[in-house]
Amino acid sequence: MLRTVKFVNYMAHHKLVLDEDPGEDFSLIAIHCSEDAFKMAFMLNKHAMLRLQRKKDDVDLSHHGEIISFPIFEFENELNYIKFNLVANKYRLSTINKLEAGNLFSELPSEKVTTVHLLPEYKNVDYFLKIDSDYESMPIRILVSTINEIEQVISAYPIQNGQIKSKNNLIFD
Repeated sequence: MLRTVKFVNYMAHHKLVLDEDPGEDFSLIAIHCSEDAFKMAFMLNKHAMLRLQRKKDDVDLSHHGEIISFPIFEFENELNYIKFNLVANKYRLSTINKLEAGNLFSELPSEKVTTVHLLPEYKNVDYFLKIDSDYESMPIRILVSTINEIEQVISAYPIQNGQIKSKNNLIFD
């Protein structure tokens, strides 16, 4: 990413002005698949020749006072300076409420299930494959094509970084 830095000299004060937000360079692939996270990681390892492994710590977000954990898998290809992260986009939050007194079934609890998304602007996406690369020549089209060949995957496609509103949720380190 190319940045322009201006050096401005006002009397004895020096000020550096960044013209562009440096941002994080990464590629993001959306994956639609109804399989569990560990099975999705297994299928990517098998078909895309990755070695994704579950990280000790999940991606934690706060949602209305509740801590939500999204499972994350990582593979770092040190030879090519590429890091792959597979993360689930959906978490089903179950809350149990007691009904108010005054009706026949007041002692029966009710369960409310809410789906929380890592990236709320992509509610239909099941998983994201984030690719951090020091080189901009990562062959994303070939990887997307390989993922789409997996029988259990409904579809996979790249997402442009400019379309992501919740980029902070994709910081995994």
